[in-house]
Amino acid sequence: MPGFSLNINNKQYSVEAEADMPLLWVLRDLLDLTGTKYGCGVASCGACTVIMDGDAVYSCQRPVGACVNKKIITIEGLSEDGSHPVQIAWQKAAVPQCGYCQPGQIMTVAAMLGKNKKPSAETISSAMSNNLCRCGTYHRIKEAINIAIEEINK
Repeated sequence: MPGFSLNINNKQYSVEAEADMPLLWVLRDLLDLTGTKYGCGVASCGACTVIMDGDAVYSCQRPVGACVNKKIITIEGLSEDGSHPVQIAWQKAAVPQCGYCQPGQIMTVAAMLGKNKKPSAETISSAMSNNLCRCGTYHRIKEAINIAIEEINK
């Protein structure tokens, strides 16, 4: 089986996997980084979102062979203590209900704000359009995004 060296959460990992194995399964099954969730497996829900080289990507559709020499951040690596502005905003707005989609939602917002600290409502809507919440906490997600934007721009 091929071996791959991956930079995940600023640590180097070596894994043996087929080149077409989705990054999601490498994270969850081989590296025990279970914060990234499996939702649909077809890049339609956003639950599996991670940040790769600054971009929000669906780990369920990203083969591990395409992840070498990339900087990957999972929800576990966003901050060690939950102190990232987006994580704090999520707490302030009491966003999670069941919580299943939240890692993907948070990673999408963090990637967006990493590129644009003052996104327009249209930019936010576009960035978040493929992140589904089964519980319908969209109003609290929007509130949290606005809180995070305020914090980042202080």
